[in-house]
Amino acid sequence: MQIRNAQYLSGCTSVDKCPAPILPEYAFIGRSNVGKSSLINMITGYKKLAKISSTPGKTRIINHFLIDESWYLVDLPGYGFARISKKDRLAWEGMINEYLLKRLNLLCVFLLVDARIKPQASDIRMMDWLAAANKPFVILFTKTDKLSRNELGIKMQEYQKHLLDEWELPPQSIITSATTNLGKAEILEFIGEQNAKYSPGS
Repeated sequence: MQIRNAQYLSGCTSVDKCPAPILPEYAFIGRSNVGKSSLINMITGYKKLAKISSTPGKTRIINHFLIDESWYLVDLPGYGFARISKKDRLAWEGMINEYLLKRLNLLCVFLLVDARIKPQASDIRMMDWLAAANKPFVILFTKTDKLSRNELGIKMQEYQKHLLDEWELPPQSIITSATTNLGKAEILEFIGEQNAKYSPGS
C-alpha cells in the first residue's frame, strides 16, 4: 500500500468530539519523546504532517489525520516523563483511556517503544492495559538506526525474554526507523490488510 494524500483533520480533547467513526482508524501512542511524530511523518511521506518537538509532552490532544480519504491515523499524547502537573497527567490519562475504550472504529493501536533502552514499566503497563481491554496492538520499536546490528539484536532478545516472562505469546512487533524508512512497508501492509477486512459497525 502507498499513501498518496495525508492531511491534518482535527484535534480534540474528548472522544465525543472526534471525527465521525465511519472509517478504519489506527492510533499511535508511546512514552513522551519516543518519536511518534517522526514515525508518522515517515510512514505518510509528509515531512511536516505531525509537528516534531524536542520538548516531551508537546502533544496534548487527540490529533486526527485523514489518509487517502479512506482511513484515519491518530497521534495520541505521550505518557511517561513529560513535565506536567499531576492534575494534567490524570486528565490526559482519562482522555486517552476514554478514547481507547469508546472509539468503535479503532482497529489497532501502534505502541511505540524506544529500542535503545530496557523495558520500561510504563510501556509494560500500557501493553497489559490494552490486552485487558481486548484492544489489538502492535509494538513499533523506534530509533533503531542509533544501534548497531549487533546491539539491536541484543536489545530485541532482551525485550522478547522480558515479554515471554508475562505473555504466552508475545505481541506482534515491527522494527522501525524514521531515519532510514525501516518498517514503513511492513506497517503499511498491515494497515492495508486491516482496511480490507473493515466494515462499519463490525
